[in-house]
Amino acid sequence: MQCYITDRRTLPAQTDLLDNIARNLRAGVEWIQIREKDLSARELFDLTALVLELPNPQQSKILVNTRVDVALAAGANGVHLPGRSPAPQRWRACSPKGFLIGVSCHTLDEVRAAEQEGADYVVFGPVFEPRSKVTALEPRGLKGLAEAVRAVRMPVLALSGITHENTPDCMRAGAAGVAAISLFQSC
Repeated sequence: MQCYITDRRTLPAQTDLLDNIARNLRAGVEWIQIREKDLSARELFDLTALVLELPNPQQSKILVNTRVDVALAAGANGVHLPGRSPAPQRWRACSPKGFLIGVSCHTLDEVRAAEQEGADYVVFGPVFEPRSKVTALEPRGLKGLAEAVRAVRMPVLALSGITHENTPDCMRAGAAGVAAISLFQSC
């Protein structure tokens, strides 16, 4: 499974975000996580609505980062929550059947808690040194990823420093897939 996490500020020059999302939809990326943190709720809603109108030949899932209200109002397929957000089970009562709720996790305890609190999946990292941003977190490595995968029954996606070359290593460590910004932004 592949999850493209958007960040229009790190796109190559003259690359339009919607064009890049459309390219990834055509390529069959299973999930697109709209992560444009600096947009207002209205701007994020408008962007999500435009993404949902794009041709989607593989029926890729469109997720909104952090904003459950925007995801629900726009009709997105789910939301991705940062760690320490209200528990996913709290959002189940107001979300439609099949609405995906994922959580970002950096430790085994966070991965276990996300599963207990009703998450559908977690994104675990940093596995490697991030390519698109600076973080104070130490990379967990493939060993840390494998431990996270073994700790739960739900899908765990590897995050940070993901490349075409190390994706197979993440899969061998048991990850259900990879989530990345840079991997999907280069044309």
